[in-house]
Amino acid sequence: MDKINLVREIRELKNHLSYSKNIGFFFGAGTSCALNIPNVEQLTDGIEAVLTGDLKTKFELIKNDLTTAAAPRRANIEDILNHIRKIRELTGEVATKAYVGVSGEVAKKLDKEICTKIYNIILEKEKVANLENTKKFFAWLSILNRDFSKEVFTTNYDLIIEKSLEASQIPYFDGFVGSYEPFFWQESIDKLVTKDDLTKNWIRLWKIHGSLSWFWKEDTKTKSPKIVRIGKIEKIEDEKDELVIYPSKEKYDSSRKQPFVSYFDRLKNYLLNGELLFIFTGYSFSDQHINEIIFNCLRQNNRLSALVFFFKDEEVENLHKITSSYMNLNVFGPKKAIINGNIGEWDFSKTEFKSPTEKFDHYWNETDSKLILGDFNSLVNFLITNSGKKEAIESIVK
Repeated sequence: MDKINLVREIRELKNHLSYSKNIGFFFGAGTSCALNIPNVEQLTDGIEAVLTGDLKTKFELIKNDLTTAAAPRRANIEDILNHIRKIRELTGEVATKAYVGVSGEVAKKLDKEICTKIYNIILEKEKVANLENTKKFFAWLSILNRDFSKEVFTTNYDLIIEKSLEASQIPYFDGFVGSYEPFFWQESIDKLVTKDDLTKNWIRLWKIHGSLSWFWKEDTKTKSPKIVRIGKIEKIEDEKDELVIYPSKEKYDSSRKQPFVSYFDRLKNYLLNGELLFIFTGYSFSDQHINEIIFNCLRQNNRLSALVFFFKDEEVENLHKITSSYMNLNVFGPKKAIINGNIGEWDFSKTEFKSPTEKFDHYWNETDSKLILGDFNSLVNFLITNSGKKEAIESIVK
C-alpha cells in the first residue's frame, strides 16, 4: 500500500480551510456518539430492553422477519421502524388486517411506543452530555467571515445542535416559521441565500432524518398530516401526535411539502452551486439515498471539493471501493487515507516540519501512531486551533 505524507496533507488541509470562502458540513451519527448519545445499534438494544408484553413480542416478530438469507445483517431500529410503517400502510392501520402476525392497529401503537422510548433514551443522555465542543464548533462557524451561507446537514434527530446554538445565542434557521406551532415553509428553502439576505450569516440547519422536536399533526382543513415543530416538552407520553424521526422511504416520495424531500433538494442544489468545500464528519456512508445525491454532485460539479473524516480505517477501505475515480473526494482515517483517488497509509515524519517547535498533537496521536480527526471533539479542536481565533470563540461560548 502506498505511503501518504501526513504533514504535507495536513498543511494542505489547513490552507484549504483558511482560503475556502464557502464551507458546508454534513454531520452523521458519529458526531453525537462523540458526546455519548447512543447510535443506531445502541438504540436498537436499548429499545428492545425497555419494551414489554405484547409490544415486545411484536417487535421481535418484525425484527426476525427482516433477518433473512437475502439480508443476513442484524436489523437495526431504523430498519424495524421502516418495516412497521410499511405494515401500517398495507393494513390501513386496522385491527382486522395483519402481516407476520402484526395487525395494523398494533403496528401504529408499536411505532408510537418505539418513538416515545427513543425520545426518553436520547433525552436522558442529552441532559448529561457535555456540549462544550459542539458550542465551540458553532461559535467557530458563526464568526467565519464568508460571503456565503453557513449550512449544516445532519442525519441526527437529537437536539444537541439546537441546544448548543441557543446556549450561545447564535441565530439559526431550519425551514420552520411561526411561534405557536412552527410549521414547515417549503418556499423558505427552495432558493439559496443571496448576498443581500439579512439572514445570510445565520446557521442553516437541515435535519434530513427528522427531529425529536417534530410531530405529525392533522391539518384540520385538508385532513392530511403536516409536520410542526414543538419546543420543550414536559412529558412525551402525554403527546397525542406522533414523533417524526426515521421517516420511511415512502414519506420521501409522497410528502412533497414536508421537510424530507425539500431538504434533499436543498442538499443537491447546494452541492451543485459552484465552488464549495464540503466536510463530512461522523457519517459512515451507509445511507444509499444520501450517497446517490453526494456522488452525483461530485461527478457533476468539478468545483466541489469533499473532505471526509472517519473514526475507523475499515470505513476508509469500504468507501474506496466505490469512490476511487473521484478526484475531488479526500478521505482521512486514523491510519489510512484516500487522496486523489488513491488509498494509502499515513507516513508521519517530523523532518517535514518547517520548524522544530511545530505542534502536531492537535491532529496526530504519536503514542498510537494515528490521526485523531475522525473524532468530532478532536476535529473541533483542530478547526479552532487552525483559525487563530480561539479566544473569540471561547468568549462566545461563555
